[in-house]
Amino acid sequence: MKVFLLAYTPQPEEVVALAAKNCYSNADIASLRDGLTKEAADSFIEMLRELGHESPVEHASFTFGIEGVSRSLLAQITRHRLASCSVTSQRYNNDTAFEYVIPPEIEKIPEAKELYLEAMEQDRQQYIKISNTLYKNHKARLIEEGMEEKAAKSAARKLANEDARYILPNACETKIVMTMNTRSLYNFFRQRCCNRAQWEIRELAIQMRELCMEVAPSLFKRSGPGCLYGVCPEGKMSCGRSAEVRARLRKD
Repeated sequence: MKVFLLAYTPQPEEVVALAAKNCYSNADIASLRDGLTKEAADSFIEMLRELGHESPVEHASFTFGIEGVSRSLLAQITRHRLASCSVTSQRYNNDTAFEYVIPPEIEKIPEAKELYLEAMEQDRQQYIKISNTLYKNHKARLIEEGMEEKAAKSAARKLANEDARYILPNACETKIVMTMNTRSLYNFFRQRCCNRAQWEIRELAIQMRELCMEVAPSLFKRSGPGCLYGVCPEGKMSCGRSAEVRARLRKD
């Protein structure tokens, strides 16, 4: 897995502080920056945190590039309603040589890994056979309908990919460009940095949080799973390792 911070709102903490200041001041917009030092911006952010007033943090957004993750992880990300995702298409790209993610628990058991690799190779071979069969039939039909051969080949490949992709496994690697605003990231980190989250999306969330902490520490210093600065909210479902989580993720 590789995670990159591709772009983010310039001066995100100042932008959030300006939005917050506008909520509590009758000054005109042009003068909101007056006296807004870094210390003052940090103070505004801390005040918002104490009040539970999170709407101003929505003005700062962060865009990530994500590689080496599975389609299974993608299915989980789409449950976060305010994430904007652009994903490598299995419709426009032929996946005869698809890469795939190996879960750590499978990786460490030789017998399980051998079976897993065998299953991936079987999927690959069946995908190739189905894709090629569909391609030949679509191409012949399109040419018969009067389409030029070059155009027929291109259209036939796309049509073949559309249906052949149904055989591809959840393990298939994909690439994602994803944008979230800060408030959505708070929610994402709260749920996905938790030990109860599935291992792959947990690792993604932890890496994303670290990248955010580097460029906007005041905004994200108290972000993370619910147990990081308080009692675990999972109740009976708690992993029971809050101290371990705090030691790994807290920066203060």
